[in-house]
Amino acid sequence: MGLFDFIRNEFIEVIDWVDNSTDTVIWKFPDNGNNIKYGAQLTVRESQVAVFMNEGQIADIYPPGRYELTTQNMPIMTTLRSWKYGFESPFKADVYFVSTKQFTNLKWGTQNPIIVRDPEFKQVRVRAFGVFSLRVANAGTFLKEFAGTTPVVRISDVEGQLRTAIVSTFSDTVAEANVSVLDLARNYQELGEKLRPMLQNDFTAYGLELTRFYIENTSLPPEVESFLDKTTQMNMVDDMARFQQFQAGVAIEKAAESDGPAGTAVLMGGLGSFMNSTNAGNLPPQPGQIPDKAQILALIKELGELKAAGILTEEEFAAKKAELLSRL
Repeated sequence: MGLFDFIRNEFIEVIDWVDNSTDTVIWKFPDNGNNIKYGAQLTVRESQVAVFMNEGQIADIYPPGRYELTTQNMPIMTTLRSWKYGFESPFKADVYFVSTKQFTNLKWGTQNPIIVRDPEFKQVRVRAFGVFSLRVANAGTFLKEFAGTTPVVRISDVEGQLRTAIVSTFSDTVAEANVSVLDLARNYQELGEKLRPMLQNDFTAYGLELTRFYIENTSLPPEVESFLDKTTQMNMVDDMARFQQFQAGVAIEKAAESDGPAGTAVLMGGLGSFMNSTNAGNLPPQPGQIPDKAQILALIKELGELKAAGILTEEEFAAKKAELLSRL
């Protein structure tokens, strides 16, 4: 190699970044101590931003495109270096590429229960878990917050700090949204969208955009979960008489599948409950309380099978059969 080749190889003529990874968010161009040639070619691909730094200070920022590095398209660098018109000498600068693609399926969660102010329960301890997605919105701000002297920054390096920010403000944002923990447990997607703009303030400080925020699971204290279960059951059962009939029907079905005296006892108790629920005492049956004909015939058939198996006596079968037929 001649002296001319040695001097030429000291200058950087092409600057670009081909990202073969899926998790790199900041990558410093390796200059190996060499200067950048005046007029060097800079290529910034889609979902990338190139940031030039002059002695630790952010200078020019380039969106996707192809650039020839001259004083005409390096206005901030030219000002910082006080370059005069016609400057054509090699120069020194740190070049960082920042990925602006969307990073998805990032995890967040509360390691310990947090106290949430609730409009119905006043204060409740809640644990919550979910996922979020983000992208770099301001490359300069993001670079100042996370790059430092590190040549490569992975999304996992950023995720931990952002997770802390989410958890620290989660209880406050839920309180500001005036959302009950009952709704928190029922409408994860809607609440995630409602909380996302509130959490965005913390992400803006890092130059990031919170594109998605999901609540996947919440864990409430046992007493609150018990109340929620009771509320759900009451919403499902509008008519307690119908609910009692349903319970009696379930008991009868189980008895038909059982063997021995225990099955007989359950069956008799279930039939008694069924009769009482459809016609309490000696009162005539009310509209809507008369048992279905097919249901009664099915019960008689099941009684016959129990008699054939020797579980019911002839007298027990005849008595129950007569009682059921009287309901037709």
